[in-house]
Amino acid sequence: MRINKEESLVLLIDVQEKLYPHMENKEALSQKIITLLKGITALGVPLVAARQYPQGLGDIIDELRTHINACYDKITFSCCGNDNLSAKLRESGCKYVIITGIEAHICVLQTVIDLKALGYLPIVVTDAISSRRHHEYEIALRRMEYEGAILTTVESILFELCREAGTEVFRTISRLVK
Repeated sequence: MRINKEESLVLLIDVQEKLYPHMENKEALSQKIITLLKGITALGVPLVAARQYPQGLGDIIDELRTHINACYDKITFSCCGNDNLSAKLRESGCKYVIITGIEAHICVLQTVIDLKALGYLPIVVTDAISSRRHHEYEIALRRMEYEGAILTTVESILFELCREAGTEVFRTISRLVK
């Protein structure tokens, strides 16, 4: 099965000011997410973001905020608990939901489970998600794969969505991942 950009949407989960500083390998995480967001912009893949209880956890971190047009607030751990975000997914007509964000073992995991139950195919970008503790991250990846998610990396998904070399989009993505 090939993932295509025409049926994809990227979901950025909870990369917020008071949560992000506690993530494992946070500098590498933010760079991977930025690379992903720049790549999907070049590819024309839509992006939706979610924030968990922003009154307590703050806004999306500054370095990511400029890439976001649509952001939905939630109090449920799963992004699917927000009716407006769920409606946005339905309206998009997407089949594949490409997931980045934090924390892998809480909001990312519960979103993946719910997306799968709703008929979407979650694509988890493993180097663009994190948790505070590595053990939690590892167990979450196992569970997500068991639940039917596809695991990938930033570089892999960008080139899969790109499809071919020799285009301006390909050159943009090549520069981003180097």
